[in-house]
Amino acid sequence: MLEIRDLDLYYGAAQALRKVSLSARTGEITCILGRNGVGKTSLLRAIDGRQRAAGGSIVFDGKDVMGLKTPDRVRRGFASVPQGREIFPLLTVRENLETGFAPLPPGKRSIPTTVFELFPVLESMLDRRGGDLSGGQQQQLAIGRALVTRPRLLMLDEPTEGIQPSVIKDIGRAIAYLRDQGDMVILLVEQYLDFANELADAIHVMDRGEVVLAGPAKELDPDAIRKHLTV
Repeated sequence: MLEIRDLDLYYGAAQALRKVSLSARTGEITCILGRNGVGKTSLLRAIDGRQRAAGGSIVFDGKDVMGLKTPDRVRRGFASVPQGREIFPLLTVRENLETGFAPLPPGKRSIPTTVFELFPVLESMLDRRGGDLSGGQQQQLAIGRALVTRPRLLMLDEPTEGIQPSVIKDIGRAIAYLRDQGDMVILLVEQYLDFANELADAIHVMDRGEVVLAGPAKELDPDAIRKHLTV
């Protein structure tokens, strides 16, 4: 459903992505692993259009989206959960979730029950300000906001960063549940191999802006992966 071929991306004279190619299928979790600064976030930004790629192609559901701006990609089902969460701290939980209504037609502007089934704490805190939530609760809110848009492509950028272990387990269960529904492509950017191994169907390892190792998660050598994750 998602096909990326020979993607190049620059920040000024610095090249962040070098001929990156990957495929991700509906009903699977495709994990992108790598150390800090190897291009993982840049890849997600290129996919959703926040950063313009210099070359290559991004095909989603059989259609090239390289020429589309971010709002148009969102209307086609792209949703991102950014690193650092980026919720609105002065808005309530309800209002944060409702920002996901923007790309939806009026008849679909409601919060799916799935959001509260996956993250019950959000329903109990609908009138609390986002900035008053813990880091783990804010991460759940960021994922919930993305789910409000009814995504067909869900991209999560290091959702375990700075989160307590109990919430990490909740987030892992939620991601696995979404995969098992079989109706979306899930891209998961991570640094932690153990979390990735629990969830990933396929793994792509990045180093210096390139994909250096890729394949089904069960077939890749963990030691070969770790070699690219250690400093």
